[in-house]
Formats: sequence, structure tokens, C-alpha cells
Amino acid sequence: MDEKHKWDKVNQWEEELDYLKTILLQTELIETTKWGGPTYTYNGKNVLGIGGFKSYVGIWFFNGIFLKDPHKVLVNAQEGVTKALRQWRFQSKAEMDEKLILQYVQEAIANEQAGIHFKPEKKEALQSEYLQQQLAQDSNLQNAFSQFTPYKQKEFIEYIATAKQEKTKLSRFEKIKPYILAGIGLNDKYR
Repeated sequence: MDEKHKWDKVNQWEEELDYLKTILLQTELIETTKWGGPTYTYNGKNVLGIGGFKSYVGIWFFNGIFLKDPHKVLVNAQEGVTKALRQWRFQSKAEMDEKLILQYVQEAIANEQAGIHFKPEKKEALQSEYLQQQLAQDSNLQNAFSQFTPYKQKEFIEYIATAKQEKTKLSRFEKIKPYILAGIGLNDKYR
């Protein structure tokens, strides 16, 4: 594995992570590596991940919001931000109850088999009246803009629409106009 993308708290929790892996081997989950750490999938869908952090080692259930959690062990890492993911944190191997962990994992697998998973809400697309006016006034610009994919059009629209002041909209438009005419996407240089 590329050293740059390797989970950096593994050594601190090596014994605990190995123990969790032996528990997870008893299930039909497939271990893969995603985001630098072990992730367990069922039919290609992410079910859970494990990893060591500064003050704990944990299991995170990607659709943990749907687990019954009768023992109240699951936490939301960022209340108000994290929607479906739930973590189960441990400070030591002694805290890990194999039977209980398997119970939660089996429920997570059953939920995945039943197709129970979180569907994020689609954000309403931003609109830019200013950009629409500029495009309407210049047919060359309008034609060039229409050649972009909807995704790249959206990047330009959001870039202008998120400007709060008129002078910022104007300066941003002056910046992107040559890009549009040249057929270059706003973020192409980063791709």
C-alpha cells in the first residue's frame, strides 16, 4: 500500500484491530482497503470500517443510524453533520465483547441485504441570475458555455452564485469568461 495513504494510528492499536479482524472473519463480509484503512463490504456495498485513532479504536457502521443499538454503544461522531454513520469506540481489547460485536455486525449485514441504507437529500442547485444575464448578452459565450457538461456548468454557476457582493461577482465573471470561451472547465487544472 502507498505509504502516503496508510492509516497512521494502526501501530498504537494493533492488538485491538487484529482482534476485531478475527471477529469480522466470522461473517460473510469482504475486507477491502478504502480511505487508508480496512473497510468491510457486502455485495460491494460498504457496511463497516475499523481503525485506530488518537484516543480510541473503533468500528464505524456506514448505515449505523438504522441499527437498533439496544446497548447504547453507538455514537454520532459529528452531531448535526454526520447523517447515517455511527461509531462504536473502545479504549482497550478488554472492552470488546465478541458476541455483542457480532450481534451488531449481523444486524448491519441484514440491513444491507434488505436494502436499508441512507439516501442523502439532493441539494437544490444554485442559480446565478448574473451569469444568465451575461450569457444572454453574448451568443459566443452562450454557445461555449452550452458545450460544457452539466457538472462543469454547475461549477461555473456556483462560483458566481456564491459571491456575496456585486464587485466579487464581476471579478469572478471576468476570471471565468476566458475559461468558458477556451472550453476549459473551472477546475480542470486540478483533475
